Amino acid sequence: MKIESAEFLTSAKDLEDCPRSSLPEVAFIGRSNVGKSSLVNMLTKQKSLAKVSKKPGATKLLNFFTMNKWWNLVDLPGYGFAQVSKGKQVDFNEAVSGYLMGRTQLKLICALVDARNEPMELDLGFLNWLEDCPVPHVIVFTKTDEEQEDIWRRNMDIYQETLEALELRVPEMIPCSSVDRAGRGVLLQYIQGVLPKKPKKGTGTGVQLNWLKKGS
Repeated sequence: MKIESAEFLTSAKDLEDCPRSSLPEVAFIGRSNVGKSSLVNMLTKQKSLAKVSKKPGATKLLNFFTMNKWWNLVDLPGYGFAQVSKGKQVDFNEAVSGYLMGRTQLKLICALVDARNEPMELDLGFLNWLEDCPVPHVIVFTKTDEEQEDIWRRNMDIYQETLEALELRVPEMIPCSSVDRAGRGVLLQYIQGVLPKKPKKGTGTGVQLNWLKKGS
């Protein structure tokens, strides 16, 4: 799949605020500062479509980008840990949870993981949470730069072994580098495989239904 056009659509604070659209959606989510925005820019070959920040947790809203006027890529806020009575649990705002569990347009969740690190409790906790999510997911390993190939390939193997040991699903694992642009074609091809076929012109399918907001 080629990205011929990519444009920012809107930001939403919660599920109710999400755009009224029939376009299928693919969500990117991961630990704060995992490289979500850099990956969005790499996939679209645009340097500043998604704002990149060195400060963790910079993404606060659900950011929608329309690709090829056919599907929406959704950049979600990063997750962290929350203290609870029995220890720690994965924490992300209610907007993210509501979106992942209740957005009917959502076709795929891309769980982003920093390939430079061995499995982290936080990421494993989120992958465990996804076991109850009705939407399929794939693990995208970010920062798989060529100069560190030995490290990230070893960590990918450790991830698979860890998920198997925890009796969690072992989904497709795709290494990507925003620096080398490695993995771009593989990820886009995978996304294309889960999206419904692009409608022919004139069918009316996939129209942004912004007019519904008027007068409602």
